[in-house]
Amino acid sequence: MRRLSEDRTKVLFEKLAKYIGPNIKQLIERPDGIYCFREQKNRVYYVSENILKFANTMPADNIISLGTCFGKFTKTGKFKLHITALNYIAPYAQCKIWLKSSAEQQFLYGNNVTKAGLGRISENCEKYQGALVYSMSDLPLGFGVAARSTAECKMVDPLTVVCFHQSDIGEYIRSEDDLL
Repeated sequence: MRRLSEDRTKVLFEKLAKYIGPNIKQLIERPDGIYCFREQKNRVYYVSENILKFANTMPADNIISLGTCFGKFTKTGKFKLHITALNYIAPYAQCKIWLKSSAEQQFLYGNNVTKAGLGRISENCEKYQGALVYSMSDLPLGFGVAARSTAECKMVDPLTVVCFHQSDIGEYIRSEDDLL
């Protein structure tokens, strides 16, 4: 496992800033220790520095993965956030969208969220800002991008898309081979 280059660190932090804003520092400097990001085969892992010290005693060829996979870099150099990062990002999310129970299954099948399925939305959501999608019982369901701002959501018709689907917890079943 190697450190991320400056360019890749910048791309990763820009993607995380879409969802959690300035709370990236809280993701790295946690009360239970310091965490860091490491890369192996274009995948980015979130790992405690204590565990990383133990891993450095092993040969690199023997390590398949370490920590939690946050996502991967595409061939074009963009970063794709995986659903495995959801539980780490959820406490720091700035824009949150809650779905009605009737719309949860549609979102989990990979569909966008319409106004009819919108339960609530955070007050400060801007258009095209990264959003975390929750059920009405505050269970994180996935990632999305706000298609409308909070103010616009109040005035659109029920079939208008208010959140573009990015990733959901249904991927654990649909794409379990690719998530490592």
